[in-house]
Order: sequence, then C-alpha cells, then structure tokens
Amino acid sequence: MEKLRDATLVFLIKRDANKTISHICLAMKKRGFGEGRWNGVGGKVGDKIVETVREAAIRETHEEIGVHVSDLKKVAELSFYFPHNPAWDQLVHVYLAEHWDGKPEESEEMRPQWFAVTDIPFDAMWPDDMFWLPQMLAGKSLEARFSFGEHDVVLEQTIAPHQQFTD
Repeated sequence: MEKLRDATLVFLIKRDANKTISHICLAMKKRGFGEGRWNGVGGKVGDKIVETVREAAIRETHEEIGVHVSDLKKVAELSFYFPHNPAWDQLVHVYLAEHWDGKPEESEEMRPQWFAVTDIPFDAMWPDDMFWLPQMLAGKSLEARFSFGEHDVVLEQTIAPHQQFTD
C-alpha cells in the first residue's frame, strides 16, 4: 500500500473556568480543496521545502489566519481515502492550540470565525467531522479512517482511541 500524503489540521481553542473546551476557531475555506466548508486550518506538508509535520502545521496556520502557534498538541491522526480519486488520499495530523500570537484574520484562502462548541456548523463541514470532532473536543485522542464515495458520502468509518501522540 502506498504511503498517504501528510497533511495538517489545527484548531485554536478556548477553555472555560472548568478547563472544558468552550469555543473553537473554524475557518471557511474560500478556494481549492474543501471550498465552501468550515474546517480547521492547515494543509499539505511542503513538497518544495523540507519540513516536519509540526512545522507545516505552524506554517499553514500563519499563512491561512495570520497567527503564530507554538504549543501545538497532537490529538488525532485521520486517514482519508477517496477510491474515486486516490490523489486526494491523505493522512491528516490534527492539533489543538490554546495559545498563539496575533488575532485570527481573513486571508485569500480562509475566513476564521469563533464558534461555541454547542454551535458547531456540522451541516457546512466535511461529513466525517460529526463523527470525530465532538470526541476530540471532549478530550479524547483518536485514530480514525474514513472512506468517501462520490459527492463526499462517508462509505466507511473506523474511530479508535489513541493513548498519546509523541510528535
């Protein structure tokens, strides 16, 4: 089996007085893959530059919403398969950030907005998000696999807990 292309996804979060995640910064994708959907920020690990997955997450967060993150905590690895278009297959490394420098601002690619975790717009996100994002926001680390059919229909899904990521 061919190695999946690495990609990143970063979610800025805010916690309430009880240390529970209360708000999440999502960004509306304005162009390219995922256009018209709310998501975290991130993208492909550089193929023109040498960088780690973590470095790519930091770079992409700055490029897409103008903030500098440094305290990334890896919380999930999501494998995505698109049998009808294998060029889209990818392994997404998901991070949370509680501290950053700067204010999330709109770029040519993304328009960030804060949402209460009780008001996440799942109907305007990738259809797999409803399965794993609530678990991650509840404090679980996850490994998941999703297979998509045409029109982004989730054909198969597997979600399992993961002890702790070390990257």
